[in-house]
Amino acid sequence: MTDIGLLTYALVAISGLYLLTQYLKPSKYKLSDIPTVGGPSLPILCFAGAWRFLKDGPGIIQEGYDKYKGGSFKFYTPGGWHVMITGPKLLEELRKAPDDQLSFDEATNITLQIPYTLGSAIHENAYHVPLVRSQLTRNIAAVFPGVRDEMVAAFNDVIPASSDGWTKVRAYNSIQEIVCRVSNRLFVGKPTCRIPEYCKVNITFTIDVVKCAAIINLFPDILKPMLTSVQRSIDRAQTHLKPIITERFQMMAQYGDAWPDKPNDFLQWLMDVAEGEERTVRALVLRILVLNFAAIHTSSNTFTHALYYLAANPEYIQPLREEVEEVVAEHGWSKASVGRMRKIDSFLKESQRLMGLGAMTMTRQALQDFSFSDGTFVPAGTLVSTPQLAVHLDSGLYEDPGEFRPWRFAEMREPEGEGTKHSMVSTSVDYVAFGHGRHACPGRFFAATELKTMLAHIAVNYDVKMEREGEHPPWSFFASALVPNTNAEVLFRKRQS
Repeated sequence: MTDIGLLTYALVAISGLYLLTQYLKPSKYKLSDIPTVGGPSLPILCFAGAWRFLKDGPGIIQEGYDKYKGGSFKFYTPGGWHVMITGPKLLEELRKAPDDQLSFDEATNITLQIPYTLGSAIHENAYHVPLVRSQLTRNIAAVFPGVRDEMVAAFNDVIPASSDGWTKVRAYNSIQEIVCRVSNRLFVGKPTCRIPEYCKVNITFTIDVVKCAAIINLFPDILKPMLTSVQRSIDRAQTHLKPIITERFQMMAQYGDAWPDKPNDFLQWLMDVAEGEERTVRALVLRILVLNFAAIHTSSNTFTHALYYLAANPEYIQPLREEVEEVVAEHGWSKASVGRMRKIDSFLKESQRLMGLGAMTMTRQALQDFSFSDGTFVPAGTLVSTPQLAVHLDSGLYEDPGEFRPWRFAEMREPEGEGTKHSMVSTSVDYVAFGHGRHACPGRFFAATELKTMLAHIAVNYDVKMEREGEHPPWSFFASALVPNTNAEVLFRKRQS
């Protein structure tokens, strides 16, 4: 047997022992009162449920939701038991639970394996998150002209369509490039955001994080450091960012807080507040990589799904086009004008309702034993979530929930007092694509503005369709994560005036 074969067998054996120890932890027995779905709950046999979860996580979660709606259920994953709570009452209790009891941060640490995929400093000192909530959100209007300028340039470069005929575009890759450039116009500014090698580093890092997190979760802690590539990514990104950071530190030392033409971008916001080790070039480069991971992964997936809906149903382009042209004719291009585009907003929100990032959301780790009001007991160390996709497909909450109705949320906003309640960035117990409560996605306000501007740009500048009329490219799941079709092609043609 080869050395590689021996290593493979060793890794499998160690991982099997790890899964067994996960099951045999004493706290696991305290979950026995919660109904099990997806497979047997007996020792050893429960591993069949973990395998099924990898293959059909949404099916397991939907099965539990159908049987135990309003209550709770559990299923087995490669990382151990996972508890799912359902219904508005329990969801509100999950939302309101103190962080020292049900922790969002620790759950994210486990799900993304942050020490190995993003670096331990990101988990220990997430100082960039308050900046997303404050500086980024407050500055959306101010940075909008630059962001839109980059978006127009990126579309022209990445999708060189003409009005003479149709141009075939591999949608997912193209959208990743555009989102990367637009996001980095805000993160690090021009011209860095337009350097192909720099964008490639960030896109590759994003893909690596997603893949590595899924793989690392299958292995015990002792093997996890072997599976990370975060340091190599920092090295590559540092080539592009080190000169910029060094120059800015020199300007800060010379002029203080205010200096001529001081950049108004996320890198500068980080540099203004970073302390200690976080003021090093390497630490700042890592923060930019992390921001790119969050922006590229979520926004690219979300927009790709929406583009597929539009290309499969090109009759929706005209209503979107008319709305955009009417708003822009009166108000021009701005954050405020994009906010007036209710059909654009509704189209993206409806796409996100059906094609969110996955089958579950609002994941928390119990840092201490926790009981819900219905008696559901969650022992310390357990992960608990709510079923995103099942909620969004609930016929008690949405009429014809499996049908894509692009103006669904625009119509819901028509009655008096409902204007903002059903916008894309609004969260509720019925709509949890961005989570809900104080830990709802802090970057959703910028992301929504970015995605709506991109959709509006397509509506007024292009015709789009699928090669096979009306065909929506098939999507897939890995465990509970929803993955858009990464190979499907969309036909673009510059709008014929």
